[in-house]
Amino acid sequence: MTITVNLSVLIARKGITSKELSRLVGINEQNLSLLKNGKIKGIRLETLNQLCKHLGCQPGDILSYEDDDQ
Repeated sequence: MTITVNLSVLIARKGITSKELSRLVGINEQNLSLLKNGKIKGIRLETLNQLCKHLGCQPGDILSYEDDDQ
């Protein structure tokens, strides 16, 4: 089971900087960077909610699942 974080793609499409997004979402730039690089073990629903709000997307646009058996 692999969960992939597609946040970098969404940030690029939106044309927003990581610094600006971190300010809007209410998390520091270091934590946003860890999230973008998939170096996290979990995400708060409120953080996911704010990311979706400011990027104009759905949670499934940020996170995707791929079965390792395939």
